[in-house]
Amino acid sequence: MNGHTFHSVTLDPAKCTGCTTCIRYCPTEAIRVRKGRAVIMDERCIDCGECIRVCPQNAKKPVSDPLSALEKFAVRVAIPAPTLYGQFDEKYTVDRILCGLKQLGFDDVVEVAWAAELVAAAGAKAVQERSFQGPMISSACPAIVKLIQVRFPTLIEYLMPIISPMETAARLVKERLYPGREDVGVFFISPCAGKVTVSRYPQGVQHSAVDGVIGIKDVYVPLRSILPGVEEQPIAHSSARGIAWAHIDGESDAVGNPRGISVSGVADVIGVFEALENGKLNNVAFIEALACPAGCVGGPLTVENPYIARARIRTRERRSQQRAERPKPVSAEGLDLRWQTQLKAREALRLDPDMLKAMIMMEEMEQIAAKLPGLDCGSCGAPTCRAFAEDVARKHVVITDCIFKLRENVRQLAEQLIDMERIQPPGLDREKD
Repeated sequence: MNGHTFHSVTLDPAKCTGCTTCIRYCPTEAIRVRKGRAVIMDERCIDCGECIRVCPQNAKKPVSDPLSALEKFAVRVAIPAPTLYGQFDEKYTVDRILCGLKQLGFDDVVEVAWAAELVAAAGAKAVQERSFQGPMISSACPAIVKLIQVRFPTLIEYLMPIISPMETAARLVKERLYPGREDVGVFFISPCAGKVTVSRYPQGVQHSAVDGVIGIKDVYVPLRSILPGVEEQPIAHSSARGIAWAHIDGESDAVGNPRGISVSGVADVIGVFEALENGKLNNVAFIEALACPAGCVGGPLTVENPYIARARIRTRERRSQQRAERPKPVSAEGLDLRWQTQLKAREALRLDPDMLKAMIMMEEMEQIAAKLPGLDCGSCGAPTCRAFAEDVARKHVVITDCIFKLRENVRQLAEQLIDMERIQPPGLDREKD
């Protein structure tokens, strides 16, 4: 894992009121509230967007590339996530939506849904040929991959070593559709912020073939405004198997293993991973894990309600089944979809690089935690008392930042002052007659 400080989930300090809502929902305890404002710990953030969903002040926001980024390239190619199709009414066909993208300034369009079909085929083979007991975990969701690196490092070996549909589509464009061209820009139309980060700091490959990531919310309004007048052409080439990746169960169905399970939402994913670590899922062969509720249709860069979007996607799946198969834009034969680099655990939870110092700090943390009330109230700006104890051990805060410890210290000080007031100096301490 490359060390970096860039994240696609950012904080607007002007809107943050320090309400502590976000700290209770962050799955990796990456947020603290300090001096009345939330602070994101870079080394722990996995760009899942959970804080974006729960922030009542809209102080957390996703960062993506603007449409103006297209101007840097002579040839602009859009690779839209199938989630895009669910943002629009069923009266607009996939062909019309893709043609609409071309009217927005793209010269070509290659569906990520088609790339998902290729990944599913490679994934099915990887599941069958796995050399270990237990399930293989999908690596398509970058937030889930980072969650494993930060919080479940023992599960890294379970990750499917196959590049994502986004990266697959980008490589098809760069290597097969426009080989050797340096003036071609590939832009992923994304439902989630995590894809922005992974396009700059990729997982499993040295360099990403994606040149930019544009949020669905940023193309939605201009695309919706032109769709009624778009001249439709038959350019869609993906099947229901690829389109279904937009929602939960889509990848599992595409991989086709009868012993696969699907789970969405970070909290539920964590529950499944904890069960896996405890040896309770030995009979499962494949786990489709997605950070966003209901799958990619619930991403923070989407516009439509995820369940409405899912229903629209299902309608388009049925239509694609009725449509005659169309030729693919390029050949994918021989394309290597395997990871080029092995992922490693992120040392976000290590107290100190020096093992001896880390052990001393761990002991100190345990002692501090034993003295705390264990209420996990969040008043200290940390999500739990144990997280606060860690912050104290790291010297980021002092123990009296806990309101209960402060009140305890004030009470003790008051009692000491009363005791001192009762004591007279020897020269003034007269016995009463």
